[in-house]
Amino acid sequence: MPEIVYEDNHLLIAVKPPNVLTQSDITGDDCLHEQLKRYIKEKYQKPGAVYIGLVHRLDRPVGGLIAFARTSKAASRLSEQLRARTMKREYLAVVSGGASMPDDLSLQDWLAKDEQTGNVRITQPQANGSQEALLTCHVLARNTQDDTALVHVMLQTGRKHQIRVQLTGCGHPIVYDMRYGKGERGQSIALWGSVLKLSHPTQKTSMTFTSQPKGKAFDAYANQINAFLLKQQEECKSENP
Repeated sequence: MPEIVYEDNHLLIAVKPPNVLTQSDITGDDCLHEQLKRYIKEKYQKPGAVYIGLVHRLDRPVGGLIAFARTSKAASRLSEQLRARTMKREYLAVVSGGASMPDDLSLQDWLAKDEQTGNVRITQPQANGSQEALLTCHVLARNTQDDTALVHVMLQTGRKHQIRVQLTGCGHPIVYDMRYGKGERGQSIALWGSVLKLSHPTQKTSMTFTSQPKGKAFDAYANQINAFLLKQQEECKSENP
């Protein structure tokens, strides 16, 4: 049973667990997209195929919030918000090298995918096949014992493996990233889609959703994470009294 954060006739917000696919791929493994279709079909006893529009994705190892559309109209409007960058996808991450991490950081890189390995790398600006990648980070807390930092990451673009590659590229790889850092078997990558801000596709109201990150690396920052998520919720309430 997927964790449902919000649901109505047009919009469905769910939490993707780490190491679960957002949508099906060549592995044939079960994915959140199909799980939600089964959920809707069973809950509402719908005959035939169930429509669930996929608007955006999370990397397989990464957990967090994802918005799905329950109607084609909602899918179109949510996709337009994504293109216009009015849908805000914000992450919490624990990175290495916390002591040297600037309080605020803006990253602009050009990323290219290696089709053979599936890895993404930083390349020369405007190189053939590359895409511009933009994000900003703010340090919420530091842990001097293991030299890590809890960072709030805000995406301006949505490229494959973007946060993981850019943070590694600037010398602050995400803790437990098996692909781009120093992973550890059995531990989930310390990257979580914790905040999702959007406009309801039919009601036009501003909505903010939050999700508590899960994983060993986040444990040391529990108090700071709780305070951060509470602030996000209070800001949403002040915008929508």
